[in-house]
Amino acid sequence: MTNQRERQLHRARLVASVAATVISLACGTNYVYSAWAPQFAERLKLSSTETNVIGLSANLGMYSLGVPVGMLVDHKGPRSAVILGSVLLAVGYFPFHIAYDRAAAPVPLLCFFSYLTGLGGCLAFAAAVKTSALNWPHHRGTATAFPLAAFGLSAFFFSTFGTIFFPGNTSAFLALLSFGTCGLTFLGFFFLRVWPHSSYHSVPASDGLSGSQHLRRTSSEEVKPNFSGHGRRTALTEPDIRGWALLCEVDFWQLFIIMGILTGIGLMTINNIGNDVKALWRHWDESVDEAYLITKQQMHVSILSVCSFAGRLLSGVGSDFIVKVLHGSRVWCLVASSVVFFVAQILALHVINPHLLGLVSGLSGIAYGFLFGVFPSIVAETFGIHGLSQNWGLMTLSPVVSGNVFNIFYGKIYDKHSILGPDGERVCHDGLECYRAAYLMTLGACSVGLLLTLWVIRHQRVKWAKEEKSKAEQHD
Repeated sequence: MTNQRERQLHRARLVASVAATVISLACGTNYVYSAWAPQFAERLKLSSTETNVIGLSANLGMYSLGVPVGMLVDHKGPRSAVILGSVLLAVGYFPFHIAYDRAAAPVPLLCFFSYLTGLGGCLAFAAAVKTSALNWPHHRGTATAFPLAAFGLSAFFFSTFGTIFFPGNTSAFLALLSFGTCGLTFLGFFFLRVWPHSSYHSVPASDGLSGSQHLRRTSSEEVKPNFSGHGRRTALTEPDIRGWALLCEVDFWQLFIIMGILTGIGLMTINNIGNDVKALWRHWDESVDEAYLITKQQMHVSILSVCSFAGRLLSGVGSDFIVKVLHGSRVWCLVASSVVFFVAQILALHVINPHLLGLVSGLSGIAYGFLFGVFPSIVAETFGIHGLSQNWGLMTLSPVVSGNVFNIFYGKIYDKHSILGPDGERVCHDGLECYRAAYLMTLGACSVGLLLTLWVIRHQRVKWAKEEKSKAEQHD
């Protein structure tokens, strides 16, 4: 009977993981922005800076309310966050469809609706990741890798769907984003549940997770510290650090700064790869038409998305391998992300042939995927699983500053090199010089990020060595 019950729970957890992955597929549509933003800007006569501000508003929605969103998921359960996110995604995207058809809309209003799309994605995605982490507590890296990877694949999914069914039709594509994101999250809502695990025990529902099982950790006596190899931990009593206590942790601030730097670098390319495409192609071949540029923009969005998907999946599964087999730190995945970002910035500063721009978008996607594929697992491992949603929400405040700085700087540089076209649209014919200065800044930031990740690994080794020594003294 027990084995049958375990098999049923195992199947139920698999179904919940599939639901979390489907939901996440609808939550990463911020990254498809470059596929439609240039055409939207031309139709509404927006500058590059205004276009970047609208895109940044979606990023703000995704990151700025991470803490209250995390608290909602932690205390009310994941399902309420999913249904609210579903509504906000539909309400956020549909006004862009209307604005494009009417060729007019005030920028502040567009920023507001863009913010709603990011917030909707944040709500549903936080629920998906938390559910996956709770359902598979002994395989968090792998379990969270799938919704994280689907989040990265979202842009490819919608971009490809739009290319096949609505080629060159930006209005229809915006309608697709509205109905598609709402539909996927609403469908996943019915199957997203947290199920009890053998190392967890359910508690009365009156304590309150609506729509899911409450879980509690085993006591510290049930999980004994164990160390092996050169000061690296294989297992420790799980911490539970959250709220104000998190702000007193050196580990938090180290990870917070790394997250801000590397995410800001990635977001600049993700939000502006469409502008990179236009700048290089118009300088390379002045005869290219708008339809051709749209195709190339969607291609690079797809490259970014697929590579981000691959990076998220590899870093999630790979980080488990590093910890369980090599007894190392998951932060090595952040080192890999920093190195790949560094190479991408170097290429972005030198690529003048638009046929080679795929190297920039591809490497940027891989690096961004490596970053986000492992970061939630690092947060859970460092500060505890039960505060994951709110801790992750606090961590994602860091890109709010860096994303604004890098993207607005890019917009200012691009506008500086642009001229007004005959129909009032802004056009840059300077090729690489349209945005080169922006990548010089991100190259410097990437160098700082790489040094910080190496410092964190050293800090962890020292900390774990002290804990091992303390444990040995207690046994003596």
